[in-house]
Amino acid sequence: MLKLSSWKHLRIPFSFYLLPVFIFALAFTPNHNPERLLIVFVALHLFLYPSSNGYNSYFDKDEKSIGGLKNPPKVTKGLYYLSLLFFVVSLFLGSLINWAFVSMLLVYSLVSMAYSHPSIRLKKYAYLSWITAGIFQGFFTFVMCYAGLSDFGWEVFSKPHVVIPGLLTSIMLLGSYPLTQVYQHEEDSKRGDQTLSLKLGIKGTFLFSSVWFLVAGIAFGTFFFSRNQEWAFYGFLLAMLPVILYFLVWFRFIQKDQKEYANYTWAMWMNRISALALNVFFAWYFLENTQILQVF
Repeated sequence: MLKLSSWKHLRIPFSFYLLPVFIFALAFTPNHNPERLLIVFVALHLFLYPSSNGYNSYFDKDEKSIGGLKNPPKVTKGLYYLSLLFFVVSLFLGSLINWAFVSMLLVYSLVSMAYSHPSIRLKKYAYLSWITAGIFQGFFTFVMCYAGLSDFGWEVFSKPHVVIPGLLTSIMLLGSYPLTQVYQHEEDSKRGDQTLSLKLGIKGTFLFSSVWFLVAGIAFGTFFFSRNQEWAFYGFLLAMLPVILYFLVWFRFIQKDQKEYANYTWAMWMNRISALALNVFFAWYFLENTQILQVF
């Protein structure tokens, strides 16, 4: 359990790519509290997500590049126990908020476990795994963060002012998620996992994602304009500019040589650029939407 290889598979830095959802939820939280903010952040980004990474790595047993690890070491039984330890710690931290939040962490974890566990393995079903990942890493996580940050319960899942921005995060993830699979076709097919990207093909994946990116842009624009926040929409477009440019350049290279450019390095840079752009945008949106700096 204490082997360096097990800790590597937790991929804690990879949580940075999931941070935009947390910050976006923070922008709508009515009850800002530094202690709750720290607990929710640590529970999710330092324990829950790494637990999910390690657990899925243990059952996937990847030999080639995975998200956050170009050369993943062989998994051991210690990784399994370490992932469960991180899972238990995340639940303990959640209990410092309320039991509803604990149950949300539990639901997220169970769905994540089902993604790779051989008895269910959602990963082998192209559209089911795509929808599950999009909903739970987007909408469900957003509402869960909102509930934890605000000390609310499951009732927030019925509130339109929470549900709508939560769905926006899922729309964006439904577009970006297949791109994370383009370099794993060989290993996925060898294991019998019919991922969406494998089903669509590499070029098909890029075309599919481009449609969802367009839908996401329209959805975010409609949302911001409905709130009379035109400034936010233009800021969103500015943040997305480097992401779209990188996507188009990558797609151009893909059209020339799929085997050469549908690789780990290109995919990870797509993740880095989009995560950085969204983290900066949502942090700025949080400051502007809450006007929290005016309190000081």
